[in-house]
Amino acid sequence: QVQLVESGGGLVQPGGSLRLSCAASGEVSTIYRMGWYRQSPGNQRESVAHITNVGTTDYADSVKGRFTISRDSTKGTMYLQMNGLRPEDTAVYYCNGNRPGYCSGSKCYDAHDYWGQGTQVTVSS
Repeated sequence: QVQLVESGGGLVQPGGSLRLSCAASGEVSTIYRMGWYRQSPGNQRESVAHITNVGTTDYADSVKGRFTISRDSTKGTMYLQMNGLRPEDTAVYYCNGNRPGYCSGSKCYDAHDYWGQGTQVTVSS
């Protein structure tokens, strides 16, 4: 099992910055890829950025050049540095950890997604 706890959300003016953190605990070594997702009222949850345990990153087009994802494996923590925030970035941001499927002996397990409880980011003047 893996537990994920987000922090760092808040209210910021357009053009401002925030840094979100996701603290992972438990069987963190089983996680291959971590990421940030967001969901605003009336919309589906959407992918924001991902990072693998070898440092490969990818970003949604809407945040490229403004957001930076990083991971400190020694602390089991992932970050999302958000610069140039816009009102349309307003959402609840969720931390995700993906454990790949694997087999142990004769038993195989499906891939599994872990989620944090979310942190609210509001961009408004």
